[in-house]
Amino acid sequence: MTKESDILKIVKEDILRILGEREGKLSLESIKTEVKVSPSFASKAIKALEEKNLIQRGEKIVRLKKNGQNEAKDIVRKHLFLENYFKKTRSEREAHKMTDILEHYVSMEVINNIKKISTFKKEGIPLTKLELNQKGIITDIIFSDYGLFERMISMGIFLGEKIRVMYEIPDGIVISVGGKKIALGKEIAKKIEVLR
Repeated sequence: MTKESDILKIVKEDILRILGEREGKLSLESIKTEVKVSPSFASKAIKALEEKNLIQRGEKIVRLKKNGQNEAKDIVRKHLFLENYFKKTRSEREAHKMTDILEHYVSMEVINNIKKISTFKKEGIPLTKLELNQKGIITDIIFSDYGLFERMISMGIFLGEKIRVMYEIPDGIVISVGGKKIALGKEIAKKIEVLR
């Protein structure tokens, strides 16, 4: 289950991204409508951003401050990069939805790994084809179920992340990713593609 502090982080990033996409100002009502949380939670996120000196809230308008503009640009860049990456293999709607989930979990190191992956002409192979103790980099996660996709992301299984198959178990494998050991069923592992 996602903690309230994690949700607050996601909402704050979404607000900064929306403001960054809209030239730095937007009405409070528009923000509360676009960010899919309760109005009181959106207000909490706006207040936290204001306290960090990233935004300035007026009676009806929210504006990015200088620090907020820089942070919003970084978030928008990350969002656009991920969305364009997904558009290569998915519909625009799917790419946007997957980006909305993934963008809150990945670091710049992971973005750089994805950029490196993009330069290779090779296709990824299913994780189940990776040999024991061989390392790979995740190139794709092929789930049409967004709930399952988000669950994988929240466990640290996402594009650009380094992964290693540690050993096999009945009907699955145990992997090492992000310093964690995770057991995956073979059907799920087949939908995770990696580059050796």
